Amino acid sequence: MSVTVMRFNLVEPSATRASLAARYRAALEMAAYADDHGLTAVQTEEHHGCPDNWIPSPLSFAGAVLGATRRLTVTVSAAIGPLYDPLRLAEDIAVLDLLSGGRLVTVVGVGYRPEEYARAGVDFARRGRLQDELLATLLAAWTGEEFTHRGRIVRVTPRPFSDPHPPLMVGGASRPAARRAARFGLPFFPSAHLPELAAYYEAASAARGGGGFVVMPAPRTHLIHVAERPERVWAEYGGHFLHEARTYACRQPDGQRTAVRSVARTVEELRAEGVYRVLTPQECVELAAQDSAATVLHPLVGGMPPEEGWRGVRLFCERVLPRLRERAGDPGPSRPGRASGGADR
Repeated sequence: MSVTVMRFNLVEPSATRASLAARYRAALEMAAYADDHGLTAVQTEEHHGCPDNWIPSPLSFAGAVLGATRRLTVTVSAAIGPLYDPLRLAEDIAVLDLLSGGRLVTVVGVGYRPEEYARAGVDFARRGRLQDELLATLLAAWTGEEFTHRGRIVRVTPRPFSDPHPPLMVGGASRPAARRAARFGLPFFPSAHLPELAAYYEAASAARGGGGFVVMPAPRTHLIHVAERPERVWAEYGGHFLHEARTYACRQPDGQRTAVRSVARTVEELRAEGVYRVLTPQECVELAAQDSAATVLHPLVGGMPPEEGWRGVRLFCERVLPRLRERAGDPGPSRPGRASGGADR
C-alpha cells in the first residue's frame, strides 16, 4: 500500500494554555491510534514566533510521537538548519534515532523567512554557509570519531542506531539546495513537484559518483479531512482551512514553490481549488484509486477542534485504510491495538 501520512503543525490562533495543551495531547493520541491502524508516517514542521502558535520545536514533538508509537515514521519537514547549534542537533537526532530504532527522518532546509533569522540573531545572508557547516558537522559527528569543529577538537556521543547515520535529507526548491545535497551525498527533498530540479540534482549527484536519490512530492497534494457530511464540515469549520491556507500563503515570498500553496481568499474559493478537501470515506477511497496525487490526512488543520479531528481520523482509519489495504493485498497491522482515550470521544 502507498504511504499514508498524517500532518501536524498544531496551529491554534486563539489558544489558551489549556486548549493548546489539549491539542498537543490529542495529536499524540491520534498518532498512536493511527499507528495501531496501519498509518505509515506522521509529518511535522517548524516555524517561529507565529501568532497562531505554529509548532516551533519539531524534534521535541517528533520525540513524543515516536515514544507513543511503535512503527510509523516521523518526518520533520523541514528543520531550519542554520537556526540550530550543529553539535546539539547532532546529539538530539542521535538520541531520537536510538529511542525509535531509526524511525525519525529529518529534512533540513534553510527556510525562507528573514524574520525567523532576525529573531534568532542569525544572519540571513549567511544561511547557505551555515547550512553547509551544519551538514558537515552532522555527518562527522555521527561517526563517533573526533573531528574539528570551529577550531576545536570535538567528539559527539552516543553514536546513532542507524548505519551509517540517521535518515537525513536536504530540502529546498533551488539549484543551490540541489547542489548542496549532491555535494554531501544526501537525498534531495524538493518542496514541490519540480522534475527539472530533480534532474539537475541527479546530474550533479552522478558527477560526484552517484548514490543519491530524490524524494519528490506528487504533482498534486490533497490535504484531507474525512467526514460523513462534508457540507457540514465546510459550513462549520471552513474558516479553519482558510486560516491555514491564507497564513501559509502570506508567509511565503514571491516565487516560493511548495506542494500545498493556495491562492484562495474565501472558503468557497478554497473548496473549489481542491488543495484542502473534505471527503466521505467512499470518496476518499475513490480518490486513492483514481488520482496519483499525494493524500495527507490533516486532522487539526488551522485550529480544528480536536473532537472534529477525531471524527475524521476514526473514519479514515476504520473505513478507508482497510479498503486501501485490501486493494493493495496488504494484511494490515499484525499486532493488537492499544486503547486510546481520544478515540472514543
